[in-house]
Amino acid sequence: MARLARTARAGGVFLAAAALLVSACSSASTQHRPAPAANAVLAALPRSTPSALAPYYVQKLTWRDCGAPGFQCATLRAPLDYADPSAGDIRLAVARKKATGPGSRLGSLLVNPGGPGGSAIDYLQQFAGVGYPEEIRARYDLVAMDPRGVARSEPVECLDDRDMDTFTKTDMTPDDRAETDALVGGFRRFAEGCGAHDPRVLRHVSTVEAARDMDVLRAVLGDQRLNYVGASYGTLLGATYAGLFPGRVGRLVLDGAMDPSLTARRLNLDQTAGFETAFQSFAKDCVRQSDCPLGGPGTTPAQAGDHLEAFFRKLDAHPLPTGDPDGRRLVEALGTTGVIAAMYDQGAWPQLRAALTAAMKKNDGAGLLSLSDTYYERDTRGHYSNLMFANAAVNCLDLPPAFSGPAAVEEALPSFRKASPVFGEGLAWASLNCAYWPVKPTGEPHRIEAKGAAPIVVVGTTRDPATPYRWAQALASQLSSARLLTFVADGHTAYGRGSRCIDSAIDAYLLHGTPPTQGKRCS
Repeated sequence: MARLARTARAGGVFLAAAALLVSACSSASTQHRPAPAANAVLAALPRSTPSALAPYYVQKLTWRDCGAPGFQCATLRAPLDYADPSAGDIRLAVARKKATGPGSRLGSLLVNPGGPGGSAIDYLQQFAGVGYPEEIRARYDLVAMDPRGVARSEPVECLDDRDMDTFTKTDMTPDDRAETDALVGGFRRFAEGCGAHDPRVLRHVSTVEAARDMDVLRAVLGDQRLNYVGASYGTLLGATYAGLFPGRVGRLVLDGAMDPSLTARRLNLDQTAGFETAFQSFAKDCVRQSDCPLGGPGTTPAQAGDHLEAFFRKLDAHPLPTGDPDGRRLVEALGTTGVIAAMYDQGAWPQLRAALTAAMKKNDGAGLLSLSDTYYERDTRGHYSNLMFANAAVNCLDLPPAFSGPAAVEEALPSFRKASPVFGEGLAWASLNCAYWPVKPTGEPHRIEAKGAAPIVVVGTTRDPATPYRWAQALASQLSSARLLTFVADGHTAYGRGSRCIDSAIDAYLLHGTPPTQGKRCS
């Protein structure tokens, strides 16, 4: 798992990837820079912006209806390389749903569900544009932009569907040299596929560049400041924006926060511990249920974990049938991914209990395979979104790799196993993916203070598996104007997940600019 590998979920439900509501939000393109708009107001440009970037900041978007009623799409142009705008453009897909109410409009509210690699446009059309509170939809134009390399914005591609099927079942807990070599070979083929597709784009999908794209979009939309709700990895994107443009910060909500000061290895180790915390919560709940296959009343979380580990070992030796039309069987890697997928939201726990019961007691792996497919965004036709490709591309560019090779992973295995007896070994080996990346990283761990920014709301969930609560605490301590809002609960992120306390605090901030009191806690 390369840092975050799932997008934030809306209202406790996995975002569906099988039926995209917009087939294409990018129009045919040319490679010249956009012409300045007539009578352009250059005041939208941040100070010290090079003159070569001015045409991007004053371009006009051509909106057209797309997907469901009320949604519009356009194509934004940005420089592929901000350090050399003459190197050509990149085309970025943008969508919006205009404010619906007759009252005063508050401007645009940009949303991003995370990943990296999650489609913001899908999130807008499937949740935010229809599921955000009515007053927010009435007073804001809700806007989404698929970041560079993601979904409709010149997507990174690495493997075809058949090769991706092979990659997802690669054994992530190698038992000997041959299995280690096979795992390394899988990472190499994945990386080589990404590098062969479009190395020009692959070198320019960093979080910093995506944050700069957000400022171009802010100006083109006519907003003096950026209003933004970012979840999961989207918090890193929003915090990066604040660090680059503190004076352009409007109302920023960073939900399920990341800590930009950590190395890739530390991020992966912390996340491993986060999934262990989530599993223990699941196990405590499971053994109280009559249909728990991991034990009954009196079974400890550690004992439940032992039972799950034994099941994974059995899968490693004897994959289960699934009834899949492509003949896929449930191997250990897919089974583990299915369990991890359900850790993101306690609403999925009953589904996980049923899937584990079917697999452990009836030799039926269909339920766990379905959870794994949801995690990887594999649809019923066997087609994968580019989530995992973009996820690796951004992560491997943002930070130096967690490990240089198998020997480094083996040395770190004790610390990962300590962090999670259930998932530690597999997540340690999964952290090797960037070691073979075809593009050198351009980022480093760093603190973000954003001095001079308006109040920023940082949200952390205490038992969040993917973005551990300590990351929210760390980011809130770095940002000079942060207010930490805590959700005492299970699951990934907080907004829109059933807490009236959380939702009302965030709504008040977005609608009235009133941040929650420092240290506010909700359950």
